[in-house]
Amino acid sequence: MHLKKSTISAIIILVGLATIVVMSGLNFLMPKNTQTDGDNYTDTREYKTMNKIFLSTKDDVKIAADLYEVENPAGWLVLIHMMPAMKESWLNPAEEFANQGYESIAIDLRGHGESDEGPDGYKSFSDSQHQKSILDLEAAANYLIQDRGATQDKISFIGASIGANLSLQYISENPEFKTAVLLSPGLNYRGIKTEPLVKNLKAGQKVFFISSRDDGENAGENQKLYDLALAGIEKEIKIYEAAGHGTTILEKESELKNLILEFLRVK
Repeated sequence: MHLKKSTISAIIILVGLATIVVMSGLNFLMPKNTQTDGDNYTDTREYKTMNKIFLSTKDDVKIAADLYEVENPAGWLVLIHMMPAMKESWLNPAEEFANQGYESIAIDLRGHGESDEGPDGYKSFSDSQHQKSILDLEAAANYLIQDRGATQDKISFIGASIGANLSLQYISENPEFKTAVLLSPGLNYRGIKTEPLVKNLKAGQKVFFISSRDDGENAGENQKLYDLALAGIEKEIKIYEAAGHGTTILEKESELKNLILEFLRVK
């Protein structure tokens, strides 16, 4: 069978058009790998899972922790709850941080949750017993370094209320750790006094103070701590009008997680 040249040309044109349509459809179906800065930042690292683990402190206290694993993390976070909360209060923030490439370990402080003397042992703690919780942070940091491949400069502490005071204490006494994000730190929680701690920070360290004006005198205390930080300390402060105390601020102010991520990313 012989086809006219015009017929052959028409067939070629139709086949070409069909190919273009099919390829366009495939491109439409295939997701694009895009990455933008700021609030729409998406990290390509993969959040894998959350595992419950137990740590042992220097004074032989068993500490329960939730590890939010990330493949090839951009950094590591130690999450410290307020009283009388537990590690589960960090569930939603930790998952969001993990989706942005940060591996987290949320701990039950001694006397809380599944840790030794928990879940309500803290109610009978003396101030000196509360102050020993600093060893719980040490155990978490050591675990990240020894078992998760973390480096000290890439471990950040995010604490709420007494957890904020403990976080500030830890980086103040261990300047090889650079970063703390503090939700409602106070001037004195259970004998953990923050004014001398903030004055002891070293150049190159960075602290983000977060508070709310409806939380008694806490906003003023945070402003005071911010002002006390010496030259060379990278510092930020965010004071909301009606966001409550500690991790409640994270629940009420949806923008805050992004602000924290931006603060962590800045070198």
